[in-house]
Amino acid sequence: MPQNTPRLSIGLPVYNGEKFIKFALDALLAQSFTDFELIISDNASTDKTEEICRAYAAQDQRIRYYRNQSNLGCSGNFNRVFELSVGEYFKWAAYDDLHAPDFLIKCVAVLDNNPSVVLCHSQAYFIDENAHLLQNYSIELKTDSEKPQERFHELLSKHLCYQMYGVIRSSALRKVPPMGSYGTADGILLLRLGLLGAFYEIPKYLFFPRIHSEQSLSMFFPDYRLVTEEKGKSTPGIFPDFYAYTVWFDSAKKGKLLFPHWRILWEYMLSIWLFDLSLYQRLCCHFSIYQQLQGAEYLLFKDLLIAAQTILRKWCQHDSMKSTLLP
Repeated sequence: MPQNTPRLSIGLPVYNGEKFIKFALDALLAQSFTDFELIISDNASTDKTEEICRAYAAQDQRIRYYRNQSNLGCSGNFNRVFELSVGEYFKWAAYDDLHAPDFLIKCVAVLDNNPSVVLCHSQAYFIDENAHLLQNYSIELKTDSEKPQERFHELLSKHLCYQMYGVIRSSALRKVPPMGSYGTADGILLLRLGLLGAFYEIPKYLFFPRIHSEQSLSMFFPDYRLVTEEKGKSTPGIFPDFYAYTVWFDSAKKGKLLFPHWRILWEYMLSIWLFDLSLYQRLCCHFSIYQQLQGAEYLLFKDLLIAAQTILRKWCQHDSMKSTLLP
């Protein structure tokens, strides 16, 4: 534990990140804002991640490295780095993304000067495996509204949740439930933070998410860049594989009966009742969910169909096994 409490905690959850983690760490350690701790939680990596991280921790006392004995799943590891943090502000960092040197100092300045803002992030620009610039992330959300129902409505639209990698008030994060182990859990967490306060986007490209084949978006949402091209609004039928995403968030759910789209709908509804909103604000949020659901109702029926097929298949397998055991 650091002797002096840092103002900012950076949590970096990682699993098998040897290919890019050095670049991510170098970018964070080169920040002009230096009053931070960097918490690395290694989710039982099997590559050289541990060796790399321990070497960095030995060179910089701001780094605290932890290694999980077993893989906690994505959400478990994301929650762990926040649980270990002590700073007034908190930021998640991915092992493969990059930040401009003034990312932190600009975000902290916004939060220091604007008590109503709970999260500050910047514009984002995609980079490839070699850190070459590809295209800007063009989805703009009006999450700076003073009205929580308007922020809720905006955060329901299709976007890639890059605000997750902004700087967040730790006090606000403690008021929302931890990240869940289901598809779009990061989006739900942002939705709930948005009900607590406004987001602020710095109008500069200071954050550089990396596109590569090993990331979850590429594996479970191969068309995700179409969402960006259509600015998140006009992309009917383009959805991630929430079944695979659910297992990625929590590997213990593999092979179990899942209703991922019903779960997301439930979490949307639950979010409205977690915080102190007026009746009018709640009604507006419910109407926004109704609007968002239009055109995607078939996904709820898909859940029921897949569940019925899974139950039937298991029943047939059980019946077949029982028949082979009979004399």
